[in-house]
Amino acid sequence: MQIRDLPYPDPGVPDVRSGFRLLLWLGRGQLGGQLKALAWGVLHLAAIASFPVVAGVAVNAVVDRSGDRLALTGALLLAVTLAVAVGETMLHRVAVTNWITAAARVQQLLARRTAELGATLTRRVAAGEVVAVSTGDIERIGWCVEAVSRFSAALLTTLGVCAALTVYQPQLGLLACAGMLALALTVLPLLPRATRRADVQRERAGRATELAADTVAGLRVLRGIGGEDLFLTRYRAVSQQARHAAVRTARMWSFIEALQVALPGLLLVGVVWYGTRLALEGRIAVGELVTVYGAVTFLLVPLQLFSEFAMSYSFSRPSAARAARVLALRRPEATDAGSASAGGDADDAGRRASDGEKGEKEASDGERRALDGKGQVLDSEGAVLNSEGAVLDSKGPEALREGSAGRGGLYDPVTGLHAPPGRLTAVVCDPDAAGRLAERLGGHPLSVSPESAASAVLDGAPLDAMPLEQARTRVLVQDKDPVLLSGTLAELFDVPASGAVPAEQALETAQCADVLTALVQGSPDAEGDPMRARITERGRSLSGGQRQRLALARSLLTDPEVLVLDEPTSAVDSHTEARIARALGQLRSGRTTVVLTSSPLLLDRADHAVLILDGTAAASGTHHELLRSDAAYRAAVTRAPENHESERHRTENPRPKEPSPHEREHRTARA
Repeated sequence: MQIRDLPYPDPGVPDVRSGFRLLLWLGRGQLGGQLKALAWGVLHLAAIASFPVVAGVAVNAVVDRSGDRLALTGALLLAVTLAVAVGETMLHRVAVTNWITAAARVQQLLARRTAELGATLTRRVAAGEVVAVSTGDIERIGWCVEAVSRFSAALLTTLGVCAALTVYQPQLGLLACAGMLALALTVLPLLPRATRRADVQRERAGRATELAADTVAGLRVLRGIGGEDLFLTRYRAVSQQARHAAVRTARMWSFIEALQVALPGLLLVGVVWYGTRLALEGRIAVGELVTVYGAVTFLLVPLQLFSEFAMSYSFSRPSAARAARVLALRRPEATDAGSASAGGDADDAGRRASDGEKGEKEASDGERRALDGKGQVLDSEGAVLNSEGAVLDSKGPEALREGSAGRGGLYDPVTGLHAPPGRLTAVVCDPDAAGRLAERLGGHPLSVSPESAASAVLDGAPLDAMPLEQARTRVLVQDKDPVLLSGTLAELFDVPASGAVPAEQALETAQCADVLTALVQGSPDAEGDPMRARITERGRSLSGGQRQRLALARSLLTDPEVLVLDEPTSAVDSHTEARIARALGQLRSGRTTVVLTSSPLLLDRADHAVLILDGTAAASGTHHELLRSDAAYRAAVTRAPENHESERHRTENPRPKEPSPHEREHRTARA
């Protein structure tokens, strides 16, 4: 894989059982690049190690006054120099390629996982951790993967030089090998402590980053309540903790670096002293002493590579562990044991599809079958009944499961919710249930509860059994807290869309006139063009209602087959909300729309409403019908306490009629 070939057509399936296994998987995936880097690294270091040999031959040639040998030495020196230059150039090229391609592979995997999980990712892992993994961590992981080949080349070269020294000059060679072993035994025990200190530093730095992100996100609220100083004090304390941890880590690594300079220096002094005595005694030639001295000096180069690899591994190991945690996130699949399977996504999907086909066949045979384990059943005519036998929807199983009335029929097997195709369905339920329902309707349930792990059925096909691209093309879910990325309004609206709804119409439906005015006023560079106006990160320069309306306009622009809106107007004033409700029904006419809300203004414009209590569709009908006939629905919509006993008491014991003014005067006169 070359850099120009990125991104990968298929980044593969990573081993996310641990950070170490993820690093091993990345290394195996780049075996060709690792072998190339190893070959060039050995050539580069071997060429550097050859300089002392050439220098020793040159010294002996001068001592022996041999011009031919000196000329030969010059030619050898030129060849070694060229080998060093070529080896270092190619090693750097291949090493950088390995680094970038490994980081790009992890980044591509993270991007795919983030896209698959969507906005619900932050419910499973902190946003600060996701940012840390996708920025600094992938660089450290790539650094470690790349450093393996250079470490291997240094190790092979070191062993070769030590063996050659032992054969060339046994006494000095054994002394150099013993010194290198003592150096390794001195430095290696310090590496785990340095790694632990580095882990503490990164943990505290991540905490400071997360606190800073939370503070910036809530800056508007903090200014409103005067809490800026409190959070600033907290951030200063956390920042100082991170600084102290960084200083302790730097002290340990500086101590290791000092040992790697001092101990080899002492070894070099010992080798030179002992070699000089041997030369004075005539036991070795001067050229041999120069060769041994140069070889020991060369061994300082592999020592630096050993230190770099140890540092890269200590920094990348927790980074790889964080990346593995994020990459291991999956949509829990309901199994026969009622738990999620860790590694059988394809098999589970096939089993669910098979079970769904079997269930459809049984339902088509007119048998009475439970749909969700909560009392929701189909009778022999296909009417949907609740646990008490009341009819919730008289449409047959063909309409529920196959969308016979048109494309876009949506059915939730957990609650029994049925959104007919081409109609605006309003759903009233508590906020937690709304979030889980929105996940299922989007085909990507993330709750660990086996009951909520089943996705919705669109036109007879489970959404989680569809290809991800197809499911997201057909169904769009807008979260209750939509995210607006920084950039211009045109970039915000640069999303896949059918083209049937122009941006102007989407903005008008979402009642964004004042939002556009505010954006233009805050963006002098826009020159009066709202589409060129810039939006700050997460839309923090806008109010909550303005962000909601821009997000709604973006969702309407895509014009999906099925649109699911979770509390789309919770931060909007009632007058604007009424206009949005009226325009939304007109724009989405003929297309399936599900709105999770308790707003009477939206409910009044819905074609029909559904009340979900205790995880089950308890009532269905128009808004006004349910207000008149269902006390639980009325209490949920009007926020009034549900009191059946008081209503029964008022019915059985009506309040006495208020006397007229004439009767009050007559009673007063008699008194």
